[in-house]
Amino acid sequence: MSDKTFKGALQHKDRASSLYFSLAGDITQKGYEKKRAKLIQAYLPRVPVGAESRIPVTPSSSSSSSSRYQRRRSTGSRDERYRSDVHSEAVQAALERQCERKMAVPMPSKRRSLVVQTSMEAYTPPGSEGEGSLGRTGGAGVEAWISQALRGSSSSTTSSSSSHSNGSANAARLAENNAHTYNNSHPPPPDITSYTSDPPAVTVDRPQVAMPTKALPKYGNAELMETGDGVPVSSRVSAKIQQLVNTLKRPKRRPLREFFVDDFEELLEVQQPDPSLPRPEGAESTITQGEELCRLKNCPASMEAALQRWGAIAPKAPCLTVTHANTKQPYTLTYGKLWSRSMKLAYYILHKLGTKQEPIVRPGDRVALVYPNNDPAAFMVAFYGCLLAEVVPVPIEVPLTKKDAGSQQIGFLLGSCGVAVALTSDACHRGLPKSLSGDIMQFKGWPKLLWVVTESKHLCKPPREWYPLIKDANNDTAYIEYKTCKDGSVLGVTVTRMAMLTHCQTLTHTCGYKEAETLVNVLDFKKDVGLWHGILTSVLNMLHVVSVPYALMKVNPLSWIQKVCHYKAKVVCVKSRDLHWALVAHRDQTDLNLSSLRMLLVADGANPWSISSCDAFLNVFQSMGLRSEVICPCASSPEALTVALRRGSLKLGKSSKPMGRGVLSMTGLSHGVIRVDTGEKLSVLTLQDVGSPMPGALVCVVKPETIPQLCKTDEIGEICVSSIATGTSYYGLTGMTKNTFEVCPMSSNGGLVSECVFVRSGLLGFVGPGGAIFVTGKMDGMMLVAGRRHNADDIVATALAVEPMKFVYRGRIAVFSITVLHDERIVVVAEQRPDSTEEESFQWMSRVLQAIDGIHQVGVYCLALVPSNTLPKTPLGGIHLSETKQLFQEGALHPCNVLMCPHSCVTNLPKPRQKQPEVGPASVMVGNLVAGKRMAQACGRDLSQGEDNDQFLFLSEVLQWRAQTTPDHILYTLINSRGTVGSSLTCLQLHKRAEKIAALLFERGQLRDGDHVALVYPPGIDLIAAFYGCLYAGCIPITVRPPHPQNISTTLPTVKMIVEVSRSACVMTTQAICKLLRSKEASAAVDLRSWPPVLDTDDLPKRRSPLLYKPSDPESLTYLDFSVSTTGMLAGVKMSHSATSALCRSIKLQCELYPSREVAVCLDPYCGLGFVVWCLCSVYAGHQSVLIPPAELEVNPALWLLSVSQFKVRDTFCSYSVMELCTKTLGTLTDSLKARGLDLSRVRTCVVVAEERPRISLTQSFSKLFKDVGLHPRAVSTAFGCRINLAVCLQGTSGPDPTTVYVDMRALRHDRVRLVERGSPHSLPLMESGKILPGVRIIIANPETKGPIGDSHLGEIWVHSSQNASGYFSVFGEENVRSDHFSARLSFGDTQTIWARTGYLGFLRRTELTDASGERHDALYVVGALDEAMELRGMRYHPIDIETSIIRTHKSITECAVFTWTKLLVVVVELDGSEQEALDLVPMVTNVVLEEHYLIVGVVVIVDTGVIPINSRGEKQRMHLRDGFLADQLDPIYVAYNM
Repeated sequence: MSDKTFKGALQHKDRASSLYFSLAGDITQKGYEKKRAKLIQAYLPRVPVGAESRIPVTPSSSSSSSSRYQRRRSTGSRDERYRSDVHSEAVQAALERQCERKMAVPMPSKRRSLVVQTSMEAYTPPGSEGEGSLGRTGGAGVEAWISQALRGSSSSTTSSSSSHSNGSANAARLAENNAHTYNNSHPPPPDITSYTSDPPAVTVDRPQVAMPTKALPKYGNAELMETGDGVPVSSRVSAKIQQLVNTLKRPKRRPLREFFVDDFEELLEVQQPDPSLPRPEGAESTITQGEELCRLKNCPASMEAALQRWGAIAPKAPCLTVTHANTKQPYTLTYGKLWSRSMKLAYYILHKLGTKQEPIVRPGDRVALVYPNNDPAAFMVAFYGCLLAEVVPVPIEVPLTKKDAGSQQIGFLLGSCGVAVALTSDACHRGLPKSLSGDIMQFKGWPKLLWVVTESKHLCKPPREWYPLIKDANNDTAYIEYKTCKDGSVLGVTVTRMAMLTHCQTLTHTCGYKEAETLVNVLDFKKDVGLWHGILTSVLNMLHVVSVPYALMKVNPLSWIQKVCHYKAKVVCVKSRDLHWALVAHRDQTDLNLSSLRMLLVADGANPWSISSCDAFLNVFQSMGLRSEVICPCASSPEALTVALRRGSLKLGKSSKPMGRGVLSMTGLSHGVIRVDTGEKLSVLTLQDVGSPMPGALVCVVKPETIPQLCKTDEIGEICVSSIATGTSYYGLTGMTKNTFEVCPMSSNGGLVSECVFVRSGLLGFVGPGGAIFVTGKMDGMMLVAGRRHNADDIVATALAVEPMKFVYRGRIAVFSITVLHDERIVVVAEQRPDSTEEESFQWMSRVLQAIDGIHQVGVYCLALVPSNTLPKTPLGGIHLSETKQLFQEGALHPCNVLMCPHSCVTNLPKPRQKQPEVGPASVMVGNLVAGKRMAQACGRDLSQGEDNDQFLFLSEVLQWRAQTTPDHILYTLINSRGTVGSSLTCLQLHKRAEKIAALLFERGQLRDGDHVALVYPPGIDLIAAFYGCLYAGCIPITVRPPHPQNISTTLPTVKMIVEVSRSACVMTTQAICKLLRSKEASAAVDLRSWPPVLDTDDLPKRRSPLLYKPSDPESLTYLDFSVSTTGMLAGVKMSHSATSALCRSIKLQCELYPSREVAVCLDPYCGLGFVVWCLCSVYAGHQSVLIPPAELEVNPALWLLSVSQFKVRDTFCSYSVMELCTKTLGTLTDSLKARGLDLSRVRTCVVVAEERPRISLTQSFSKLFKDVGLHPRAVSTAFGCRINLAVCLQGTSGPDPTTVYVDMRALRHDRVRLVERGSPHSLPLMESGKILPGVRIIIANPETKGPIGDSHLGEIWVHSSQNASGYFSVFGEENVRSDHFSARLSFGDTQTIWARTGYLGFLRRTELTDASGERHDALYVVGALDEAMELRGMRYHPIDIETSIIRTHKSITECAVFTWTKLLVVVVELDGSEQEALDLVPMVTNVVLEEHYLIVGVVVIVDTGVIPINSRGEKQRMHLRDGFLADQLDPIYVAYNM
């Protein structure tokens, strides 16, 4: 640093000091704020906010600021963090300035009813925050980092409205951000050779080498951009979206043209290692040895012997004093009482449980200890009673409910340990949940337990001659301490009696315990440091332990300090959270005296963020007798017990070593190396040592999660300990035990460095100069993101420094990682205050994202906010991390705000596909020949004429012929909702009625030949008669669905539009619909005067038409088929007489339809194959059609199946909507339907009519559900038709059964067809769409080049057939716009044949089956519509695949639809459940689309059920949904814009 810079820093420091003293003093709040604003305004633009944070805080420098802490102004609020320096003021001022700027990312839209309105009663009483809620603050230094990060990075505030009406505007703003770019540049790492500390200086033993000066790309540095409102902002997140877009445009490596790579490692973008990243360069570390463990004088040979000694020598000496939260007097347990009660319990366990021949508990068995946190005396008696009885105690937490966080995993531990008896206190036994019979409730996952109350009044006295056998410490298991892992599983760490005794001796040696000293314990006495010091070591040294329960700390956070003063305690065991609570609550009390303390043991001192609490506590209480050397942080773990402990002020008459500190770079730590910060970076971490290794122990640092190779001196690794005083094993887990408790460190050359066996502690750190141990984090808290390790505690500290008290409830934040797309993603969950608004929530979330990005250079995948007091808690009130993670992954967290950032986090997406220039025809032909592939083409059998009616070219002539030859043959039977015959038509009746309708058209309609007539009828007989009446009159019919009476305002305009577009000269309908068209509701929706003449066919003329029309040209029009496609396009196709006759003849041959057959039809008769089967096929083939209107199934869902059974139908046609309705409503009623006589055993074919990919899951479910009533699984099949050809495939009665293949979904995105086995990863089942109809020829062509392709490629289905439609009909004369659909030619090969393009993608596959002619069967598989396929990242995605993945993600998702808009993937999800579950779906939807389809969801819209439009065929109208989304007409519950 130059002299000029150094002088400037000193000058700013002096100004800051003067500012401190200017603000100090006894002034009012208003005066303080006014004075602060005036002073800050002068310094803020010029003074660097983080200047002082670069100077490590040491005890020597803390005295200068102690007066400021003493004069700290008190607000009287316990939940306000301790902040008194200029940096916290500057952070607040910087954040206030951010509020004046606009957000570059749209604010989520939320329905007003979903806004959480929590009352102030939801606050926890003062002092009720959790164990881990406030103990990990970053202090002033972290807030300075936040201020610098926010000043130099993008700001994120918003003034957007939270109503859903701004949905499209927000989406537009998000899409607009995609157009911006960002700059990649990293500053070079500093050349570090030592790091700053107190004397003695902490140095790193590594060679002095010059670091490369090449500038590295800096993560996420965004250019200045503007929002949609024109406000300039600097948006880092939007730049990352643009980075993803640029990746799509410019892939790093070109894929091969005709080769699909299915190895996942080849598909993913692998981050190439940067040679300039920091790497360890020091020498190999060595094993560090602790000092020799001196044998204590007169040390008992076991813990039981120690208890026996003090019980006999000093029975009146106080052993344990229990304080209470209420006014009860403290209870003191003496050593005499402890000895007698323990001996009494030991006798009861061994001799009174069970019988003498079959005791329940034998020596060596495991026994559960279930005691509350406010009763350490009963626990102590039970623990030593178990030791005396030689049984193994397993201390666990008290289960309060059946759904306690982690309770099931505790039960698994008890079951694996073979626990059959649980010891508890009387009060605890009364509070346990009980069943109606009064017995203790059986907890989920727990073994059956015998509950034993251990109060003396429930036990019997042992005989005088009975005495417990006191043995010397041996290798038998003394106790089992439970440990909760990162994934929530619970393990039992076994500790032998020798290890327990040795550990107590090492603690006595290190802490200098003496007899009759007083120790105040605030920790949990059932495990960890609280158990080791408060229960075990205290008895070894006859200490007096004063226990301060958690309940008392909630009421009075200063209680432990008061106990220290009252009892003049020498030692106190606390956590950093207790120090922080005391800071908040002390309120300048002057009657406190801590001079008696010689050791303030901080149990979580290994947490790097505890240093701020320690420093702040020392600064405040130093004037009350607290000495700096008294604060002793320690590092411990359940496996290695106490790893290191800094010595107190007196250790056997010697003064302790001064503590060492280092300011390390977080960037270096994330790469696993030690780099001392130069003071110019934001991301630094201040560490303090936790002392030297324990006496008699060896310590080394090995590489984590790999072979135990020694780390280098400047490398972060896992600390391992070799000592007698460690855990022995994980109970019952041999493999895990070997990997953790039997570690043999190796050197870089592969040789063993020691003959001793080490234990992995689970702590990450390094050994500094002089053997001082530094801990940087825990293995359980490490998150490996993109090859870099990040500590969850560091992320929590950064998030807490962003206005924590204004927003975060009691500082409760949980940070964990989830695995998405083969990498870990960071998730932050925080409890928000009840009085927080939606805009405040989003502002805070955006600031946290920027702060974590700026300081840790890592993106947050998901940031969720939950209402206060809703996260699962640990017994001491902390956040249960694994349970929170499980709720998040299961979609049961119920957040009130969610912000997903997949665009900025997911950097390993598959490489985008780059389309190559098209290869010529010759190359394609040669390539297919060389690869042994056949061209994808197939055809049905010949369409021959073999029947009498086949000689007729016109349907009107067929009907007249049947009326003459078989006049009484019934053609149509209509079934009503009651299941009875509503009406029927014979051949003659239909002929005569059609004649009368023709007369009506001639007389009243004054129509001429070729005029268009709109038929607006409900499904029934009238529609059929009107159709043939139009044919008799020479008119062209157009069938139109009538408007719905309850929804006339939205359905009538569609009717009017079809009438106008089709150029209908008149409208024919029933009398009821005539009245509906003339109603007031109809006039409000449509102008009645614009209607053509409306004819009522209920009143027909009595005389028939004098002359029936006889068409002369077979190519003239028969009717117009109008329909709305799934893409939202309304169009009508022209069906000629020849095409209609050929279609009917083809269906007749395929299904073997004859006059003696009955066919049940449950379809909408307005377009496509449904109209053909309903109206045309019976007249042409002569069979009887049993007509079941689909609308009647809403009243009677079993109507269709009962009709099929009643008429003994062999062939039936339905739609997917009908099949889905039967599956959902009748699936559980098969037994009752069978009792009513339902029998489907005669059904030969059940054909589902659709224009989409077969829904294999629905058809399989339908087959399985109704298998019990006789339905054969092979009977269910599908048909495929489209606009250009209403029936391309139909299974029919003859031929092989429909086949199902499994294709690789990833290959399908590249237009490749690769067959895989069932159950293979990324496999997609596809069912054959039916057998190709007679007279139909199919070829698969490339939709872009129009060239034929091989059967291993996905292409467009082209059809050549005489039953193809003639073309599109349009009132505006634009038939030529899409004429290519009906007159396409191949670009090479057979260029003469005219094909019709279906607009659907599919492929042909020659199967091993044979058809009726003996030829091998060619199966057609329809994949999806070409218009609906989405081109994303150069690959072709089909919406149904993504929707299928989303629907099975969460039980509350009933339906979903996806579409694209401005390169964003939009997902609309229907929620069937509480609105509080809506936000659970956002991360789950984003995760599953990433995992299974490698796509990033841009917008997630949660809507009510029934919002997604579905047509009569059961197909989703995605484009209608898209239009509704853009027009803000969906009324969404929640709209999430992923960043």
